[in-house]
Amino acid sequence: MTPGRGEPDWVRDVIWWHVYPLGFVGAERAAAPDQPVLHRLGHLTAWLDHAVELGASGLALGPVFASETHGYDTTDHLRVDPRLGDDADLDALIAACRARGLRVLLDGVFNHVGRGHPAFRAVLERGSSAPTAGWFRLRWPGGHGEPGTEPDYDDFEGHGSLVALNHAEPAVADHVVEVMTHWLDRGVDGWRLDAAYAVPTSFWADVADRVRERHPDAYLMGEVIHGDYPRFVAEARVDAVTQYELWKAVWSSLNDANFFELDAALTRHAGFLDSFVPYTFLGNHDVTRIASRLADERHLAHALVVLLTTGGTPAVYAGDEHAFRGVKEDRAGGDDAVRPAFPASPAGLSPLGRDAFALHQELIGVRRRHRWLHEARTRTLHLTNQQLAYEAVGDGGRLVVALSVADRPARVPVPGGAVLAGDARAVEGGLELPAHGWAVLAG
Repeated sequence: MTPGRGEPDWVRDVIWWHVYPLGFVGAERAAAPDQPVLHRLGHLTAWLDHAVELGASGLALGPVFASETHGYDTTDHLRVDPRLGDDADLDALIAACRARGLRVLLDGVFNHVGRGHPAFRAVLERGSSAPTAGWFRLRWPGGHGEPGTEPDYDDFEGHGSLVALNHAEPAVADHVVEVMTHWLDRGVDGWRLDAAYAVPTSFWADVADRVRERHPDAYLMGEVIHGDYPRFVAEARVDAVTQYELWKAVWSSLNDANFFELDAALTRHAGFLDSFVPYTFLGNHDVTRIASRLADERHLAHALVVLLTTGGTPAVYAGDEHAFRGVKEDRAGGDDAVRPAFPASPAGLSPLGRDAFALHQELIGVRRRHRWLHEARTRTLHLTNQQLAYEAVGDGGRLVVALSVADRPARVPVPGGAVLAGDARAVEGGLELPAHGWAVLAG
């Protein structure tokens, strides 16, 4: 284990390629009542060499378990969604990842289940006498849970199709531990804990301790959007949480030409690194793609530079490496644009994304040649609305990063060594960047 941290040592070298499987393979929007098994995970296997070529060293999968629609309304945590395939298909995908040196992260939805989950179906059929009635936070009409009576129940953020689990019920913790260890036994390396912020940290702590008794090198990362990240990590005994603060500051500061916002976020980020290494990203299955979010497409490079030169465990959402566009909308089906089907192989991609792919390769290459960036702290060297320069320092290494969103060439009063990526030239008193320029330099 890394000294002073809970995360496994192998996480130091991981760069995730994040895939939303149901969308990737073009699965039906909803599972049929007697859904036949459709062996589609091989479609994803055909893209693993693309992930390796990109420079990724891990595959972070969205939901792969049986569900009713989008994967987050799970009906069986121990069965692969038949729209994707079966156990053998997932085993084959994991083996193909192993053959390429790719780690595998699964998405665990343990805050809620779909209405079709057997534990909730038993409640609908048998009422309060169902052995799984304690799994949910139920309110019975008139206080009586007669068979065939539907109770009121807590759900996830107003979505009645997502039935909230009762995390005070020991059987729920037992079930989650069983699921997590089952798939870790099958060869996966860790878990993303969906909606972790909605679950008591004491529940996660109990589950994490029990899972690590059998799998001490499992990586446990929680989805947390707002709040006290270090406190959540400490209390839940997970390894990391999603760094939404930095995600927002990156695109917002670039769009507003306000690097003061990014500077503030980087200062907080450095503080987080004192206790854990955040999971960092520019895009995922829940947000507008970074190429659509940015007002100026030239700033995609700036965003990627920040992701790959700051401390964290970075993830690239599949398609972002080819500058896919997609806007998330707050409506039914509003995620579809950011969860598209992919062609049968990378050969089917538009050539318009090749420059973005090459940029990702270049900057991931910088990241992998400087392993210490995983826990690097940044310190601002120069700051204006339109220019930001910072140093990234860690484990005896140092890089200098300079960014500009100005329409004209800009002088940045910081010293720098050889240009490792981007474009800058030495001038008296510092560096000169071209209009909307950026550079990563040896320290």
